[in-house]
Parts: sequence; C-alpha cells; structure tokens
Amino acid sequence: MPKEFSRSSRVAEQIQRELAELIQLELKDPRVGLVTLTGVDLTADYAHAKVYYTTLAEAGARQGIEAGLRRASGFLRRELGRRVRIHTLPELHFIYDASVERGDRLSRLIDEAVQSDHKKQQD
Repeated sequence: MPKEFSRSSRVAEQIQRELAELIQLELKDPRVGLVTLTGVDLTADYAHAKVYYTTLAEAGARQGIEAGLRRASGFLRRELGRRVRIHTLPELHFIYDASVERGDRLSRLIDEAVQSDHKKQQD
C-alpha cells in the first residue's frame, strides 16, 4: 500500500507541475491571470483530479478565473495527456483554495495586535 501512495503522490505532483506550466505558458484566456496551483488530489483510479488554486486577484475576479479554468479544462486535459503517461487521464476539477487568503488575514490580525500591544506599553 505505501508504494501505491508514493506513486499516486508523484503522479499528482507531476500533474500539478505540468498544469502550472500549461496555465502560465499556453492558456490564452485573459480571465485566468495570476493563478498559483497549491495542490492536486487524485482519486485512487486516477479518474478525477481536484486541482486546488489560489490567486491574488480580488474576490470579484475569482468567478471569471474559475469559469476560465473550467472552460479550458478540456484543452488542459488533452495537453496533459501529451506530457504525462498514465493509463487513465483524470477529469480536472478546479477548486479555489482559500487557505492562503485566510493565512494572510490572520497574519494581518497578528500584526495589528502586536502594534496595539506596543502602543499600550508606550502609553
């Protein structure tokens, strides 16, 4: 079982690398701008891949990015098939990863709390 896990994770990492390159260099959709892929989860049979992404674009632009990724999924899957040799090419499902956004918000809250603490100590 551990051998299969490592193969599956290696394939997921390769899919992530290849998709990142394809999105950056080959995708012509202007809606899909600054997108960073944060992970890929493959089903055991490789039939489906959840592709997690994040962006620094504003919340309003996210719908356009998601629509652009969904529209390009056939093209991306076809190009992926030319680059990755696996028996089943997964159907791609793009999912927004809010963890980076949450982390940034928490970091700002911590910074504000530290600044507030310093002001209280100075008074």
